[in-house]
Amino acid sequence: MKVFIIAGEQSGDKLGGALMAGLKSLRPDMTFDGVGGPLMQAEGFVSRFPMDELSVMGLAEILPKYRALKARIRQMADAIISNPPDLLITIDSPDFCLRVAKLVKAATSVRTVHYVAPTVWAWRPGRAAKMARHIDHVLALFPFEPPLMRAAGMACDFVGHPVVAEPVASADDAAAFRQTYNIGEGPLILALPGSRRGEVSRLAERFGAALGQVAQQYPTAPVVVPCAAPVAALVRELTSTWPVRPILLDPTAGSTSAEKRAAFKAADVALAASGTVSLELAAHATPMVIAYDMAPISRFIISRMLRVDTVTLVNLVSETRTIPEYIGKACESAAIADGLLGVLADPTAQLAAMSTTMDRLGRGGEAPGLRAARAVLASYEAAIKDHQTNGQNAKA
Repeated sequence: MKVFIIAGEQSGDKLGGALMAGLKSLRPDMTFDGVGGPLMQAEGFVSRFPMDELSVMGLAEILPKYRALKARIRQMADAIISNPPDLLITIDSPDFCLRVAKLVKAATSVRTVHYVAPTVWAWRPGRAAKMARHIDHVLALFPFEPPLMRAAGMACDFVGHPVVAEPVASADDAAAFRQTYNIGEGPLILALPGSRRGEVSRLAERFGAALGQVAQQYPTAPVVVPCAAPVAALVRELTSTWPVRPILLDPTAGSTSAEKRAAFKAADVALAASGTVSLELAAHATPMVIAYDMAPISRFIISRMLRVDTVTLVNLVSETRTIPEYIGKACESAAIADGLLGVLADPTAQLAAMSTTMDRLGRGGEAPGLRAARAVLASYEAAIKDHQTNGQNAKA
C-alpha cells in the first residue's frame, strides 16, 4: 500500500511519525513518500525537500515566501498525479497542504486524508465546506471537532491528541532538576516564548519585562527558559537583556527533552506563547499564563474574524476559562505580570481544568498514532467497499 504524506511543522512531524509507525504496525506492506521532518524520516522515507521550508505562520509572514511555496505546491501535486498513491495524507499546514490536495483531487481519484481539523470553531467557519470539496476524511485532535467536519460533508474521527502519549516527568525528576540548578523550595517560573523566529522576536521583550516586574515581589525566584532548537541562538540573544538572568535549556548545547519535562514538572507557574505548549503544561499539571501577539497586519485581520472568547486550548477543551491569557493588544508586560502574580498566589483553579483536558484528549487510552492509523485504514477500506458495491449495482 502506497501513502504520500506531507507535514510542514515540527508538530506535524510528530503526528506524522506516530501515524506512520501505527500504519506500519497494521499494514507491514506500507510504503511512504512525501515531505516530513526527522521523526517521519526515521519511519522510512526520504523527504523530497526540507520540511522547514513550509514552517511559516501568519498572513504577513507567508507573503514574502508565496512564490516559493506556490512552486512547491505544484511540485508535490505533480509528483502525486504522475504516480498516484493509494492515499494522500496531509498534516496540518492547511495553506500548503490543502492546496496540494485540491490539485490532486482535480486530476485523480486518490483518497485524501487531512490530519488536524481546521479551527473553524475559532475563525473562518467556511473553511470546512471548502475543504470538503477535496478532502475525504479528517483526523481530529479535539473531541468537539467531528460534528463540525461531518456537517460539512467529510468523514471525521477524533483520534486523541498526541500530548497524552508523551512522557511526563515525575516528582523525583522535578526534585533532581531543582537540585541540579541549585533551586530551593521557592517559586520556579518557566518562560516559553515560542518556537518560531517571528513570535520569539515579538514576545521576548514583553516576557522579560513582565518577569522583571514579578521579580520585584519574588526576587529569588529563578526563571527557566526551555529553548526550541531552531530559535535557541535567538532566544539566548534576546534574553541577555532581560532584567532577570534566566537558566536556558538549550538543546543545541546538550539539554535534553527529559530535562525540559523535568523543568515543566518543577515549575510553579509558566508564561507561555499560545499553542500546544499549554497542553504540555497541562499534562504536567503546571499552572500557566498565556500571552501572544502577531504581526500587526495578521493581528488586525484575525482579531476581526475570531469566533471564540479564548484561544487557549486548555480553556477550550475543559470548557472553562481558568487560564489567564493576554492576546494581541492585551499582550502587555504589566498585565502579564499581574496574571503571573495571581496564579502564583493561588493556582488551584487551574488544576481541575487541566485534568479534565487531559482526560478528554484521550489520556489512558490507545496511543493517538495507532488510533489514527486504525481510523485511516478503516475509512479507506470502507471507501473501497462502497466503490465496489456501487460498481456492481451499476452493472446490475
